[in-house]
Amino acid sequence: MEEKPVINLEKIPEHVAIIMDGNGRWAKEHGKARIFGHKHGVLSLRNVVEGAGEIGLKFLTLYAFSTENWNRPKVEVAALMQLLVNTISKEVSELNKNNVRLLTIGDIKSLPNNCERELEKAIEKTKNNTGLTLVLALSYSSKWEIIEAVKSIAKKVENNEVSINDIDEKLMDENLQTALIPDPELLIRTSGEHRISNYLLWQIAYSELYFTNKLWPDFSKEDLVEAIVDYQQRERRFGLTSEQLKK
Repeated sequence: MEEKPVINLEKIPEHVAIIMDGNGRWAKEHGKARIFGHKHGVLSLRNVVEGAGEIGLKFLTLYAFSTENWNRPKVEVAALMQLLVNTISKEVSELNKNNVRLLTIGDIKSLPNNCERELEKAIEKTKNNTGLTLVLALSYSSKWEIIEAVKSIAKKVENNEVSINDIDEKLMDENLQTALIPDPELLIRTSGEHRISNYLLWQIAYSELYFTNKLWPDFSKEDLVEAIVDYQQRERRFGLTSEQLKK
C-alpha cells in the first residue's frame, strides 16, 4: 500500500481560509433541527483551531456568517446569534491558554448588540497573544467589503488625500477589512459544494482551492492537515511557467 504524504512543517501556508459548510445537512442526516448541526460545528471549530495552532499556522480565517445568512428563517438566525454569544464568552479562556489572538472582519455593527459586545471583549482580552490569529468573518460579504473599500478610496480622492493615479492594488489592499492580514494561500470548503460564495474574492486571486465532501461537523484537525498536505504537493506558479520557477 502506498504511504500517504506527510505534512512538511517547514512549508506550512501562512494563512488558510475555510468556508465552514454543511451544518444544516449534517443535522438533517441525524434527524435533528438545524441548530443541532451548528452546535456540533462549534466542536469542529474548536478542534480545527487547536490543530492549526499545533502545526504553526499563523492565520486562520473562518466564514462563520455571511450577509446572505440574514435571509434564513428568523428562528435559526436568532439561535445562531445566541450560539455565537455563548461560544465567544466560553472560548476566551481557551484562546488565551493556546495563545490565540481573535480578530473579526465583516459588518460587525449589523450584529445584535450583545454579540458585538462579546466580540469586542474577546478581541481586547486576546490582543496580546502571539500565536495563531483566528479571524471570524461575521455578517461578511466580499462584494460588500470591496464596495466599502471603493467608497473609502473615493472619499480620500475627494479630500485630496490621494489622486486617481495613486489607486493601485496596494491601495486597495490597504482599504479592505483584511488590510493587516496576508492573503490566504489555501482556501478550503467543506460539504462537497464547489463555490466561493462571496468570500474573500479579492484576497483569493492566487489561492489554492481545496474541496472536501465532509460536512463541517465531521471536519477535524486531521482533515486540515490532509488539505495542507495536498496543498504542499501543488506547484504555485503565479502566472509563470514551471521552467521559470526552476531557474
